[in-house]
Amino acid sequence: MRRLPIDPFTQALLVTLALATVLPCRGPWAMAFDRVTDAAIALLFFLHGAKLSRAAVLHGMTHWRLHASVFACTFVLFPLLGLLLRPLMGVVLTPALTLGVLYVCTLPSTVQSSIAFTSMAGGNVPAAVVSASTSSLIGTVLTPLLVGLTVVTHSGGHGFSWHAVQDILTLLLLPFTAGHLLRPWIGGWVDRHRPLLRYTDQGTILLVVYTAFSAAVVEGLWKTTPPLALLATLGVDALLLALVMLVAWFGSGALGFARADRITMFFCGSKKSLATGVPMAKILFVALPGGLGGIVLPLMIFHQLQLMVCAVIARRFARNGDIASM
Repeated sequence: MRRLPIDPFTQALLVTLALATVLPCRGPWAMAFDRVTDAAIALLFFLHGAKLSRAAVLHGMTHWRLHASVFACTFVLFPLLGLLLRPLMGVVLTPALTLGVLYVCTLPSTVQSSIAFTSMAGGNVPAAVVSASTSSLIGTVLTPLLVGLTVVTHSGGHGFSWHAVQDILTLLLLPFTAGHLLRPWIGGWVDRHRPLLRYTDQGTILLVVYTAFSAAVVEGLWKTTPPLALLATLGVDALLLALVMLVAWFGSGALGFARADRITMFFCGSKKSLATGVPMAKILFVALPGGLGGIVLPLMIFHQLQLMVCAVIARRFARNGDIASM
């Protein structure tokens, strides 16, 4: 496995998919995994709240034009592009994969990778910290509303429950707020044990992926998802990522941002969070016929795609290049 040209976490995701395909959890075991997963999700968002520095947020608010532009890419441009591409997706994707791509468009930005790529490329790291962290916080409220608009309006509401918004507040936003309020007492410990947060992120994602794909496999996911539809999902994800990256780079230039700020907008505005998206999908699409597998697949593909593309572009930026010269 170490010789494969993909990161260890992606390898773990592939192993989890294989395990859910061969040995899906059923009956009482599925109920038990659901309860464990809910507890892990609550812990995950509690730790994310404790990690968010209030001082960094207050300091970053002074650069409001940059943050507003990043949020516009994340929560306005992405959903609009998803809706514009929906007729194409309806032809080349299955209904579940189409909803999955629309769901990707509503998610907040990543935190760790946005900051890491911004730093690697020589961008404005403090601004990236604020934009990515605030995007994650806003997403716990805004993503369910955007999902409601896109899914209910354009898909007849299948699989989406407005009651799930209340569950989001209870399972995600409440632990996040509690963790942030307790940061003066536990923030130091969390900062010293950041690998713990990374492993909590990854462990929670693997748990949700296993339970989601187990249910989907039992419902016949692989029988209703042709291989060509998976390839088409990769193509649609790539098109979305390319369009947003181009708008973020050239739009930030038109707004007169300095190069470091343009890099921050480029990386923070084009990312979508797997760590937030997978747990949230478990709550938002609890009533989806056929399970969550088709919803989560486009997000997993987009996650790997954005990491590979951004790694190449960040190295290019670090050598004083830009997206126009690639």
